[in-house]
Amino acid sequence: MSSNKHISTISRGVALGSAGIIMMSILSGCEAPQQKQQNRYLVIEQQTNGKYIVVEEMPTEGPNRAIIREKDENGNTVERFMNEAEMKALAEQEYKKVQDGTSETVSGNNGSAGMGLAGTILAVAAGSLMGNMIGNALMNNKNFANRSSSVNKSAYSRSAAGQASRAGTSAKKSFFGGSSRTSSYSSTSYGG
Repeated sequence: MSSNKHISTISRGVALGSAGIIMMSILSGCEAPQQKQQNRYLVIEQQTNGKYIVVEEMPTEGPNRAIIREKDENGNTVERFMNEAEMKALAEQEYKKVQDGTSETVSGNNGSAGMGLAGTILAVAAGSLMGNMIGNALMNNKNFANRSSSVNKSAYSRSAAGQASRAGTSAKKSFFGGSSRTSSYSSTSYGG
């Protein structure tokens, strides 16, 4: 009988050990590091009012970088390249203004399209230039989020915003695969 008792103790130990390993793997899965923000390649254009907007934006595997299109004294469009270090320096300067409340990125004034160059860069690439924590904190500010979306006129931004809103409004699946919410369709016909 002692051998059965010994086998029973071993099998209980194996079961407890397996359960412990499973629990540890589940818990460690919850502590996955945050995904790094996607770096961007931007084309930023100066408007007639002197403010800047993003006209093109593309995700990139390389470092953040931008082409700045401005008008010279003769009204000709001139392009210059801005590397990640220059972009980060401008974003950090503007973030200091955010902290003391003087940045146009957090002002409620939405009268004109665009912002200054530093504000535009911070509004569009805060997460990839300064880290997710700062980017998320800024996007939680209603005025910043509004100014950020108003300064970015790129097709990529509109596409990403559309995907995010569709993902946020999608119906959740129940345990058995059915939808947890019902849809009603109007019988109105559209067409001409």
